[in-house]
Amino acid sequence: MSVSLVSNAYLDENSAKIRSKPVPWEGYQRADLVTSEELALIKKVDRQPRAKLESILVSDGQIYALLYLRLLKKLQRVDTMQCLLVLIADALLDHDERIPLFTRAAQSDPDLPYLPLLRTLEAQDEFVQLKSAQILTILLSSESTPLQHQHLQPFLKVLASLVQGQASNKREVAVQCLEALLARPDCRRAVWAIPGIIAGHVPLLVEILRQKPTPQMSYQVIFCLWLLTFEQDVAAQINQKFDIIHLLISVAQAAAKEKVIRVIVATFRACTFPLSRNLISKAPSANLPAMLVAQLLPFSKNLSARKFSDEDILEDVQFVRDELTRDFESLTTYDEYVSELASGHLSWTPVHESDEFWRENASRLNEKDYEQLKILIRLLNTEDSLVLAVAVHDLGQYVKHYERGKKVITDLGAKALAMELMTHPNPDVRYHALVSVQRLVSHPWITA
Repeated sequence: MSVSLVSNAYLDENSAKIRSKPVPWEGYQRADLVTSEELALIKKVDRQPRAKLESILVSDGQIYALLYLRLLKKLQRVDTMQCLLVLIADALLDHDERIPLFTRAAQSDPDLPYLPLLRTLEAQDEFVQLKSAQILTILLSSESTPLQHQHLQPFLKVLASLVQGQASNKREVAVQCLEALLARPDCRRAVWAIPGIIAGHVPLLVEILRQKPTPQMSYQVIFCLWLLTFEQDVAAQINQKFDIIHLLISVAQAAAKEKVIRVIVATFRACTFPLSRNLISKAPSANLPAMLVAQLLPFSKNLSARKFSDEDILEDVQFVRDELTRDFESLTTYDEYVSELASGHLSWTPVHESDEFWRENASRLNEKDYEQLKILIRLLNTEDSLVLAVAVHDLGQYVKHYERGKKVITDLGAKALAMELMTHPNPDVRYHALVSVQRLVSHPWITA
């Protein structure tokens, strides 16, 4: 993996400044922190032009990989750590074949290469922290064996804190690090297990998209989400937990860059067969209802009529369109209503105000121990005023068209919820709650 895959202007500009800064290597030797042999080696590369560094690394690459890591392990002054991190990154720049020189350092010292780099992540200096993250990403993502817990977990927790922060440099580098790491199945599973990275109470990956970031940041965040959906469990749960289908469609509708649309559609469709992984093919039952309600089929039809410079986009769009057409064409009106309930995104579609629909289907909400009715009742606790208004309206329709509905609703605790909504700040919610409560009160009890 190339160093350039994790980069930003802040790292590049500061690296250039640090290359010309003097470091008191002789002082370290006088303090017995650096041996005379280490001093001689480091002076050969200190503030030298790239051509000379390259010639030294060609012949003595392993010696210098060990030197940089050993010095980083024992020297903790900020300017010295900055210098050593730049030397490591420069050695790796455009030279992926040198990565094993650093990962093999464990054969000489089990603390290397990761312990010093993980320690520098805790530094108060922003450059040291981000440069360490860059190097750790390169080394970890290149490992040929499963990553060790003591190396991966501390790093992921730091990345979570960087994503949470408001500093643009930290967030940008952290998202790029995740992009690289999530290509590994062990990293995907580990990231999914850390709630702080995906979503939470402060702006994180999903929340970044809701804040309408730059096209590049949108692309990088969605790329992370796409990689995560390679895991079956993630594909089945990610929309349930974080409502990303509606979000991705809204981002795609506003996207000016083709690559943003491409990665969104790729999240919906399979990757190359036989590694079929996406929200449709990996977990259709979990995601198709939300795709139906979010109007992904009409949107995919609109996309298929557009002209794209990237032919892969059109191929993916056509796949999504054809899959959804096949899956949706056999749905009944009640199936569509159940899908809307499952998505949690109720809106004033025709079924809600259709007496014919409710006469035919009200009793079906009782099936499987009132499964669908219980979902409807749970929606009375949402914060979305539109969903609240539609849900409490449907409750009234259920009572109106199912003769035993009043007792069922009362037994399930929904009557009290409906009455609370009569004082809701939103006038539509108040109105529909009032109508439903009137039906609950006026309809006769049938308990048999």
